[in-house]
Amino acid sequence: MNRFHGIALSMVIFTFAAGPAPAELNYPSSSPGPQLDTYHGIDVADPHRWMENLGSEQVKEWVTAQNGVARPFLEGHPLRQQLVERLTALWNYDQYSVPLRKGERYFFTEKRGLQNQAVLYWTDSLSAEPRVLLDPNQLAGDATIALAQYSISPKGTYVAYALSDGGTDWKTWRIREVASGKDLPEILGLTKFTGVAWLPDESAFYYSRYPRKADGTGDDQQQVRVHLHRLGSEQEADPLVFEITDHPRRNPGAAVSDDGRWLVYTIFDGYERNAIYVQRLDVEDAPVQRLLDEWDGLYDFLGNDGDLLYFQTTQGAPRGRVVAIDPADASPAKWRVLIDEQDERLESASLVGGHFVAQYLKDAHSVVRIHRQDGSLRNEVKLPGAGSADGFPQNLTGSETFFAYTDYLAPRALYRYDVATDSVTPYRAPGVAFDPAPYLTEQVFYTSRDGTRVPMFITRRKDLELNGSNPVLLYGYGGFDISLTPGYSAAVAGWLELGGVYAVANLRGGGEYGAAWHMAGTKTRKQNVFDDFIAAAEWLIEQKYTRPDRLAIMGRSNGGLLVGATLTQRPELFGAALPGVGVLDMLRYHTASANAYQWSSDYGTVEDPEQFKALAAYSPVHNTRKDECYPPTLVTTAELDDRVVPWHSYKFAAALQRDQGCDQPVLIRIETRAGHGAGKPTWMQIEDWADQWSFVARHLGMADDPS
Repeated sequence: MNRFHGIALSMVIFTFAAGPAPAELNYPSSSPGPQLDTYHGIDVADPHRWMENLGSEQVKEWVTAQNGVARPFLEGHPLRQQLVERLTALWNYDQYSVPLRKGERYFFTEKRGLQNQAVLYWTDSLSAEPRVLLDPNQLAGDATIALAQYSISPKGTYVAYALSDGGTDWKTWRIREVASGKDLPEILGLTKFTGVAWLPDESAFYYSRYPRKADGTGDDQQQVRVHLHRLGSEQEADPLVFEITDHPRRNPGAAVSDDGRWLVYTIFDGYERNAIYVQRLDVEDAPVQRLLDEWDGLYDFLGNDGDLLYFQTTQGAPRGRVVAIDPADASPAKWRVLIDEQDERLESASLVGGHFVAQYLKDAHSVVRIHRQDGSLRNEVKLPGAGSADGFPQNLTGSETFFAYTDYLAPRALYRYDVATDSVTPYRAPGVAFDPAPYLTEQVFYTSRDGTRVPMFITRRKDLELNGSNPVLLYGYGGFDISLTPGYSAAVAGWLELGGVYAVANLRGGGEYGAAWHMAGTKTRKQNVFDDFIAAAEWLIEQKYTRPDRLAIMGRSNGGLLVGATLTQRPELFGAALPGVGVLDMLRYHTASANAYQWSSDYGTVEDPEQFKALAAYSPVHNTRKDECYPPTLVTTAELDDRVVPWHSYKFAAALQRDQGCDQPVLIRIETRAGHGAGKPTWMQIEDWADQWSFVARHLGMADDPS
């Protein structure tokens, strides 16, 4: 099968004419231009290159016009207001993070009921009334300023916290004294995706920041550098501690061991492998040591016992293991393997009370095992079900820790775990307006195009008839070593109550089975991900769960790419499509920022001839076909998304509207005060999901036959 579709080796592509649109829709002009690029001797047109100039009046007018078409269409569906009301009720429950103990204080976030943003609390004991430390709901009238990150100092005296305005990945950091609730004077900017690494005496912390451009903003086309911030000083006085000078794209982040002896630099360059450099903090002018610099796997620093450093790694173990390394001789032959590779993927590990808490994935659901510090297995933690457990924050001085459990029918609940006594105690559980009793989740396995066995979770009514006519929503991601594990969603609860079936396919490219599973869906093997998703759809049809005109597909970010690629490859297979904040122009994704270039570890780039061929074969923007009948499609994005910039979605919507060969609608919904998704206020989420569910319900015939 020729997967180039619109890209031929011997021709230049120009497409200008608009295809027929539904009678009630009048799409705005997308003004194709003459832009032509040549890749390895192949000419490729980019008629909507002008959309990359996001600040231009032309783009702003186009966004306004597209919303002017989409809004009446979406709001005009009679089911939408009912969905808003029902989703509001389903969202009205308490959501909280796993408590973190620092010194004698506990810290956690909680979003109560319909609050738009989570509030940061602290308390002296689990039985005491919590006190508000930071409430972002008070910071903006439209509730679009969110608490994006926070880091508690080792003794619980301070919190460094980062705010995000309107969903941007750019963060502004401040430091608040816990006891008084007052901020120190300094403000730290120029950051994205950086953590904070406190010194044990709480006098300072390390962080990574971008260089400043001439206009004062951060330059995310450059590498970050590690700086040291001393409390009470201005950011401009923060000394440069470390930078990468021998590679143009690698980015360092810092961590400090609990005893303050080691400064550990994790060197990031994609999602397949990294490096670790270390530096002694208790030795004056100690040099930086390139401890693990072979780029032969992923390494995650877990902690130390004096001069012995603990790492979780995929080096020599694609599903992960835990090793102890002495920096005096870090050769792999001298490593001590504490927890060897298991049949399951090692998702994470932490040190609690002289033990390793190891969290595994077994066929995409959680298994938690306790190992003594010498690595020997002690026991397995009994979880409430075959869902997802996370948490178990580090606690070197005590045996208490906490974790959360959720699955597709159970909202996130908290548990206290005592590693010394192996006791699990319920701590907090929310009440929700959703009754899970009529539903069940089953896990099935199906065969992909090349014979690979792929798991899929299906959540449905217990009395569902396999009659081939049920409305099904198929969700997927398939990238960046990210695992899709069971989790409750108010939006999905609303979908189930509509009579829908919810299916989640665990595609290659994710991390469900370790590094090999991830690598099988990357670069020139990316088509495996789309084949897995298509095979999931075909299996649901063959097994009589549904039929093509009652099957919708959905994905966000890399999952938006998944939906865009599969709907252009197999448009006849789906009844509706929801590509959200997607990476959709695969020939130019890497030009958006240095962060976007890092995605090349999964995607590859056009700079390599073979990778270019693979990218060109599936890039959604470049593979729409003139007069093809595409399923009803609602593209969603946000103007302030600086992670996956919205011009991806703009270009794809324009291409689909241009080439649509039947009367099925192609709409784009563009949020004007949001980013990639994090920090989106509750009211905005409800409106968004009501639009998407009413769009799908209309086109799967659910309004006429809600059963």
